[in-house]
Amino acid sequence: MKVFENLTAAMESESLQWKKWYGDEKAEIAELPKSFKDISLFHRILLLRALRPDRLNGALTQYVTESLGVEFIEQPSFDMQIVYDEMTVKTPAFFVLFPGVDPTPDVERVGEKYGKTANDQTFTNISMGQGQE
Repeated sequence: MKVFENLTAAMESESLQWKKWYGDEKAEIAELPKSFKDISLFHRILLLRALRPDRLNGALTQYVTESLGVEFIEQPSFDMQIVYDEMTVKTPAFFVLFPGVDPTPDVERVGEKYGKTANDQTFTNISMGQGQE
């Protein structure tokens, strides 16, 4: 690539700056040596991929945020009402959970909104614990 045609010469002539950049804890946001400080974020990612692959995730997150928007990085919070609105008798909801996640309060809140509660026996919570599939 044309942008990198003088990379080795630049590394030789600015070796101390390259060593500092290479040793930086967050190389993806650290200032590059003078001859490469104005390269695009995409080219910076290529450079990181070649020289510091351990710092690639941060640079990719930055690239996607700048190119597509933060909504492609941050997941919206869970909304049980949206799930309920998409459900029908033929389209149930099935939750695959991680340890520490419990949608029960959200499910009960939506149930109460529509007059379905455990007290009047119109709502039954069935929890399939580990190994009970």
